[in-house]
Amino acid sequence: MDVHSCARPEEVRLRHVDLDLAADFQRKTLTGSATLHYERLSGGDLRLDTRGLTIHEVEGADGFALGSAHECLGAPLVIRLRGERPVRVHYSTLPSASGLQWLEPEQTAGKRHPFLYTQSQAIHARSWIPLQDSPGVRITYTGRITAPAGMTAVMSAVRQKDGGWRMEHPVPPYLIALAIGDLERREIGPRSAVYAEPPVLDCAAREFEDTEAMIRAVEELYGPYRWGRYDLLVLPPSFPFGGMENPCLTFATPTVIAGDKSLVSLVAHELAHSWSGNLVTNATWRDFWLNEGFTVYVERRVIEKIYGAERAEMEAVLGRRELDREIASLPARDRVLHVDLDGRDPDEGLTLVPYEKGALLLRTIERTVGRERFDAFLRGYFERFAFRSITTAEFLEHVRRDLPTAVPLEQWIEQPEIPDGAAEPHSDAFARIEREGAREARCWSTQEWLYFLRIQEQPDLPQLDREFHFTASGNAEILCQWLQMAVAAGYEPAFGRLEEFLCSVGRRKFVKPLYAELMKTPEGAQRARRIYAKARAGYHPIAQATIDGIVGHPRTES
Repeated sequence: MDVHSCARPEEVRLRHVDLDLAADFQRKTLTGSATLHYERLSGGDLRLDTRGLTIHEVEGADGFALGSAHECLGAPLVIRLRGERPVRVHYSTLPSASGLQWLEPEQTAGKRHPFLYTQSQAIHARSWIPLQDSPGVRITYTGRITAPAGMTAVMSAVRQKDGGWRMEHPVPPYLIALAIGDLERREIGPRSAVYAEPPVLDCAAREFEDTEAMIRAVEELYGPYRWGRYDLLVLPPSFPFGGMENPCLTFATPTVIAGDKSLVSLVAHELAHSWSGNLVTNATWRDFWLNEGFTVYVERRVIEKIYGAERAEMEAVLGRRELDREIASLPARDRVLHVDLDGRDPDEGLTLVPYEKGALLLRTIERTVGRERFDAFLRGYFERFAFRSITTAEFLEHVRRDLPTAVPLEQWIEQPEIPDGAAEPHSDAFARIEREGAREARCWSTQEWLYFLRIQEQPDLPQLDREFHFTASGNAEILCQWLQMAVAAGYEPAFGRLEEFLCSVGRRKFVKPLYAELMKTPEGAQRARRIYAKARAGYHPIAQATIDGIVGHPRTES
């Protein structure tokens, strides 16, 4: 049972959705219809999840009722069915829909046209489509999108000759995605292209040119890529995540375009989701680690194959240290892989625990049983559960049957601690930094710079800035780490750059720790609220909800 859905798919299960939507950038609404194809399993009504939708009409039904709204879950839409024929729901969205962000031209790279993009994970699809919004309910879909003249619409599906979109494989609703903007397209491989605004396209195509090599690397390890195309869409910087693994069309933040491919592990991560997450999916958000832990593990195997073992180990060490830092700030209930989210917004489960603790568990199993045997197991796992949504219990049953191991799986999954015997990563490059400091800094990678900054105990920030120009860094990862240190030390020369960064980037990974650091002092809290009052309108609703909780609702002072 999915506690985050009002649907009852055991009675009537949604199978396919045909979307026909028009985007109104003046009113900031999507208006149109969703034609719902379903299977009646035990009679009853068709129950759907909605949040903030205005339902105008339901064709082909004996009536409908919109229930009371829950703050997190939204309002159930109950449709009284007439028979077995599809029903068509005519509706429109709210400008404040949590799964949509409408951007003004000045918030884009090109400054010529507005922009719209969706973010449906975890339960935000219901804010722009009436459906059974549970990862355990997989559906196929088509989309026909009417966009303003001069703008291009793309979806997480295969483009059809008539201009529409079709996803022929059953996917969970959170993987339905739409974007509309001033977009151009460039091929970067035999089955990959980059979509981006014109000013970003050249650098994005260069940064992501290794995509085909990454696809082949995962195929060699874990079986064929099943989705046809693997394209990437570079979004405006307000996108709240690094990437989103929408099938056929990964959404990516421009903050990973560093000019040296040092941050393309994000592409490896979102590509890995084509197996772990999109092909085999968590059945509920309590099982989220099945998506992310597996994906981080596969991501690092891809990085190892393309860029070498040392790069993969550096990223694993950084991830492990960040996991320790985050665990120290979390209550025991949120340090559990099989996290209990009943009565909570599933976005609260978006910590590093499902990612890094989950990957560490898989790394430990690999060390215990051997890489060759573990790879064969994973390949069989993806094959057995392809296009299915599974629970943690089903995973455990599969492991016990196909890969008996001495690793205490229940302790890893159900307890907050990291058990003894974890397969800890190690980086020789980082060991050299600890021994020699910044002697070889001029040829360092992004990962080495991050490690160097994070091990500083009493840093001389003015001296470091004079020598390495961190405040002027164009690398978002390095800059964010530096700005956190600057805030903690009260390093005033970096505060102008801090404000510029927070007002131009909406990625939660960056803005969340910076606001949190600012709020630790009265002076910092005043600065945080002043900056947030300027920046909030440019953040995605998901990021707004996060930062609202850190600084409180934005105030009017400037």
